[in-house]
Amino acid sequence: MSWLGFLSLLPYPLGNAVMIASGILLLYLAVRKGYEPLLLVPIGFGAILVNIPYGGLMDEGGVLRAIYNLGIITEILPILIFIGIGAMIDFGALFERPWVMIFSVFAHMGIPAALLLALALGFNPGEAASIATIGAMDGPTAIYVASKFAPSLIGPITVSAYSYMASIPILQIPLSRLLISKKERLTRMRYKEHEYPRSLRIAFPVFVTLLSGIVAPKGVPLIGSLMLGNFLKESGVVDRLAKSAQDEIANFSTLLVGVVIGGTMVADQFLRPQTLLVFALGLFAFVIGISAGLISAKVAYYLTRGKVNPLIGATAVSAFPMAARTAHTLARQDDPDNWLLMHAMAANTGGQIASVMAGGALLTLLPLFFHV
Repeated sequence: MSWLGFLSLLPYPLGNAVMIASGILLLYLAVRKGYEPLLLVPIGFGAILVNIPYGGLMDEGGVLRAIYNLGIITEILPILIFIGIGAMIDFGALFERPWVMIFSVFAHMGIPAALLLALALGFNPGEAASIATIGAMDGPTAIYVASKFAPSLIGPITVSAYSYMASIPILQIPLSRLLISKKERLTRMRYKEHEYPRSLRIAFPVFVTLLSGIVAPKGVPLIGSLMLGNFLKESGVVDRLAKSAQDEIANFSTLLVGVVIGGTMVADQFLRPQTLLVFALGLFAFVIGISAGLISAKVAYYLTRGKVNPLIGATAVSAFPMAARTAHTLARQDDPDNWLLMHAMAANTGGQIASVMAGGALLTLLPLFFHV
């Protein structure tokens, strides 16, 4: 029996003590280390709350159970978060260089890789698809897909996704240094800022919504809410709604999702060998995705004779904007005058769209091939 399996047999208070310690660790990483506190603080505190013996917060009738049923099972909270994210995104950098979207195809290869490995390890198709969605590096997408295909795994899947997203520099920096030479990292990319017509900014979210609806109709709630938030911002006629989406709605939804997801970290449900496998598969998906993105951009570096800095390949994921900031910081460590941020942001915003469409593709295609 593994140590995790042994922990699941520990007396009730001792198992809960382990999970409370895990919650405290998440709080430490958020407060002391600064790892995405908006995500880890509510998750960590939720884990502490739910593991206080006999508190009953996640029992039927408990307050966290009520929020879970109303906000997670119904997918309302992930949708609200996407509206907020959409209202924060500026696609101008992507308009400047739409070709970086090709990197997002490779940067999401962790999804099919993790899906196949999860199936080989004995997970059913719905569980495997939900676990693989961790590779999208997008917490709301992972929650949404898991709520459809594997509700029993929402806790470990979401904690895994958000934990790895929060620690993206820990993964991105060593992989970038390993796969990209210093000469390649020193590449400077030209940038010319253009003002794009308002009509393009308004039409873009509508176009993306319609296109994704044709390609992956089951993903419309995801991409549609993201693009709705962006349309609120770009239309220029509903500033109050756009501001509310960016601030009150996004913050409120993030807080509730974090606390409730932390609330799923109940000792007798979380301390299982299956949870360890979920975390391992999530890490596998992250490493494959970041590595594939870097390698694809490295190929572009040679095809363009040194005009593309391969570091931006790692940003073609949905860890927005952490991945872009990390690539920019890494480039400046080698050359303080190398300003890679706008190029990295372009790939990162493209990765945000790609991750949501990947989740939509799983929701649409999986039922066609498997009974889920």
